[in-house]
Amino acid sequence: MARGEWVHNGRCSYKRTTLIVCSVNIIVALYVLRSLCTSLYIYSGDYRTVKYTPNQIRKMEEANQIRKASEPTELVKLVTRLKRNFVNEERAVELPQHLRQKLVHEILDRLRSLDSAANATEQREAVESWREEKIKEVQELNRGEYLNSTILPEEARAVARALSSDWSDFSEEIGLWIPLQIINKEHDDKPEGEDEFEEEILPGTKLPPECHGELHTDYDGAAVRWGLTHHKESAYDCCMSCLDHAKRAKPGENKCNIWVYCPSETGCYSPDIYEHKNQECWLKYAETPKLNFKDTYPESYRDSHPNAPVIVPWVSGVMSV
Repeated sequence: MARGEWVHNGRCSYKRTTLIVCSVNIIVALYVLRSLCTSLYIYSGDYRTVKYTPNQIRKMEEANQIRKASEPTELVKLVTRLKRNFVNEERAVELPQHLRQKLVHEILDRLRSLDSAANATEQREAVESWREEKIKEVQELNRGEYLNSTILPEEARAVARALSSDWSDFSEEIGLWIPLQIINKEHDDKPEGEDEFEEEILPGTKLPPECHGELHTDYDGAAVRWGLTHHKESAYDCCMSCLDHAKRAKPGENKCNIWVYCPSETGCYSPDIYEHKNQECWLKYAETPKLNFKDTYPESYRDSHPNAPVIVPWVSGVMSV
């Protein structure tokens, strides 16, 4: 009885104690939460706004001035100017069709002026002499010293570029191919004073008289061996293959009496659908051999066949079997 009265009349009961403890916990939690939010706000504000001292700002400005002063502005301008000049030169190298044809005709005229027995070296020297004369002509034209030129002043730069740095590409584009001169020599065991071997017209072994080899020539005939799958190292090997075919032919079969060889490393042109590659050796037969093309493709033919080069790249021969 005395205990119950103490609990009822005392200063603190269980219910009141629980309420006080919960209130204190809530107050502490709110205080901690407020402290965290304040710290986060101060941190984020300090992160976004960084303040520098006047001395630091002055040093950064000096560093920027030094960096700008050290930039190779003149070099950058020079490189930009050079790039622009290179682009202009690339555009200028494209020759108009009429100018290209004019140069081709001049080359052909120079080759026709040679003796019919002129070898490959003489042909190459004639073309090189014409090229040097033409380069000198366009250089004088650029200086205003050459008044009788058939080339216009605005075309001189493109011609000079085509005949100098781009000469190999230009000659290949127009189909100009002159075989290299190959001279075979004995080493060590050649007697002193002995004459060198005769000059070769085509790379490889010299063609014997019975091959009747003709440069820049394409003969027609029925194929007895397709060159697409019949490659030989040289024109001599192709001719020997034709002779061997004629000897081995059975009675009633066509015997090879025409050989056609592609000596150009970039391949040889033909109006058919096939791509003819270097070292193709075509063996043909014709009762009466006829020429397809000789020396050059006619201008009328090139007009209807834009991919045809100017000069016939094939080497052919007609033999008696």
